[in-house]
Amino acid sequence: MQTTIDPALRDFLRQYLGDVEVRLAERGFSSDFAGIAEGTEGRAFVKAMRNREGGRLASLRREEGIAPYLRGIAPDLLWSAESEDWLVLGFEVVDGRTASFAPGSADLPEVVAALDSVSRLPLPTVAQDWYETRWSRFTHDEEAAALLRGDSLLHTDVNPSNFLVANARTWMVDWAWPTRGAGLIAPACLVVQLVSAGHSAAAAEAWAEGCAAWRDADPHAVDAFAAATARMHRFLAERRGEAWLCAMAAAAESWAAHRGAA
Repeated sequence: MQTTIDPALRDFLRQYLGDVEVRLAERGFSSDFAGIAEGTEGRAFVKAMRNREGGRLASLRREEGIAPYLRGIAPDLLWSAESEDWLVLGFEVVDGRTASFAPGSADLPEVVAALDSVSRLPLPTVAQDWYETRWSRFTHDEEAAALLRGDSLLHTDVNPSNFLVANARTWMVDWAWPTRGAGLIAPACLVVQLVSAGHSAAAAEAWAEGCAAWRDADPHAVDAFAAATARMHRFLAERRGEAWLCAMAAAAESWAAHRGAA
């Protein structure tokens, strides 16, 4: 992500917001620019990517495509614009704080409710071909991989920074890579995050019970995911060695062991 705004991008934003001042986001590493732009004609949370075909630009196009289906769950997409140099999305500004996943957090009921709301949405037509495959290579076999397929819309980057608490509401943000798969995957990702935040595996699963997709899931499918996500996180931790990845690997392995799926 840029530490300053490109002059060409600032000029482009003037067409929609007037003369702008920008405040860079603390996160947003999947974008070339992310921050709040305040101008004489309005304000928006702006995500922008240089217009060069590839995975990162494709992720912003997915976020643009899924936004109309997330009203009341994610901040509204106010406008989108594309030039030869940039693809830019302007979202409703949510002045909130990051949710806490710690044991005893008052934010957890709303986090679970937000995940449950997504799982109850009909799969949008735009997402029909966005198959979730990241865990498939870490399953034991094709039978286990098949258990992770499905028709649910998924936000799989479940972490505290992607839940904003504001005005007695909780918003799910950063829909950079929505996918289609088994509904259990999103609450299962929450379980791993909660274990990493200090919950016991049993307590984390108790929170997941608030999601219909979790309650309706085949236990064998949950076991398959638990084993696959433990392998995936360990692979990433050993490959990259970053402390946070090592912590996530430990949490995923602890949960898999709790389920007897290690």
